[in-house]
Amino acid sequence: MRKYNRILAAAVCLYLLLALGTGQILFRMQEHRDREFRVEINRLYHTISAGTHPEKVNLSGFRDVYRIDSLSLADVADREKSEAFYSDVSNGNSVIKPWYTDGSLKGYLRFSYREENMSLGGVMVTTQAALAIMAVFVLGILLYLKYRVIRPFNRVRELPYELAKGHLKGEVKQEKNRYFRDFLWGIAQLKDTLEVTKKRRLELEREKKKMLLSLSHDMKTPLGTIRLYGKALEQGLYDTEEKKLHAARQISAKAEEIEGYVAEIIRSSKEDILDIQVEMGEFYLEELVKRLADTYVEMCAVRMVELQIGRYENRLVRGDLDRILEVFDNVMENAFKYGDGRRIEISFYEEDFCQLIRIFNTGEAVSENDFNHIFESFFRGTNSLGQQGSGLGLYICREIMRKMDGEVFAEREKDGMGIVLVFR
Repeated sequence: MRKYNRILAAAVCLYLLLALGTGQILFRMQEHRDREFRVEINRLYHTISAGTHPEKVNLSGFRDVYRIDSLSLADVADREKSEAFYSDVSNGNSVIKPWYTDGSLKGYLRFSYREENMSLGGVMVTTQAALAIMAVFVLGILLYLKYRVIRPFNRVRELPYELAKGHLKGEVKQEKNRYFRDFLWGIAQLKDTLEVTKKRRLELEREKKKMLLSLSHDMKTPLGTIRLYGKALEQGLYDTEEKKLHAARQISAKAEEIEGYVAEIIRSSKEDILDIQVEMGEFYLEELVKRLADTYVEMCAVRMVELQIGRYENRLVRGDLDRILEVFDNVMENAFKYGDGRRIEISFYEEDFCQLIRIFNTGEAVSENDFNHIFESFFRGTNSLGQQGSGLGLYICREIMRKMDGEVFAEREKDGMGIVLVFR
């Protein structure tokens, strides 16, 4: 700001120098101009005083004086001639001198000289006025930039550095200046977004660590069981083959349980929830239904769950087929875990030029509180007690569907829960 103030002072000094300089130049030009025509008048006056009659004087060699009029002493008493002789004196472009010849007064002489359209005095005033207007205009622009651009900018120039350093606290003061109002509003929105993202990331990291600690803690129980059965077998505490076989089965079952925990840990470690990548393409519903049937018909039969796949029109759908199958994996996993194991229905219908797929599983109605939070990350409902999981399944489903310009929502019914996938 100090440098800018120096620029303002320099502009004022420059104006003063220009005003003084032009004034001095014009003043000198005026003096020179006065001297020029007065020299010509004096030369002509001396010529006439030497005895040459005014009418016989040749004015072709003179630049300024173009006419000489005379008024004899005999004509002074004549009012009309006197008035005609003195009539143009008020215009300021004539000089009257007494007419002497051989030391005697013969009358009066009027020397008329040419004057430029605008006198140098008028030029001086006009020039000074133009310089003053220009100086006021320049100073006005500089002051406007100082108070409306530079000063607000100085107040906000530290904000990007503060955001880069992670200093997200505090309020961004708004400016009335229309140039900076939108900029500061954007900075405030960016700060809020960064703050929310930071809190969300920290929360996800905290929940992820909590989940890993929980899974690690859950692994201690089957490990202890395996250790006990292993020691018993090693020490020969089982005297029958049936007891040894039972111990072996328990070890195998607990090992499978540990494998499930390890798989959950690996999946949670590898999966970046905030950066789900999709590859948009096109596929027919028949291809999706075929792959769903190949995966879940036998799975439902083993679990003794009735699987119903409704009729559909073989439409072309936009999306990432692999990611959609991942969405179905999460939804079906929830249906197996939290349903009553009687029936799962997959139905297809169209609405507002969108393709909708509904996955419904029978079971106990979800509470209103749980229903309002089922798509949140790390949320697990009250019916999840005793069930393995991280609370990320439906959250991931929503992220994937939105990445594909689609949507997912839930329907709560008395006899179960429905998840609807929307493809645009």
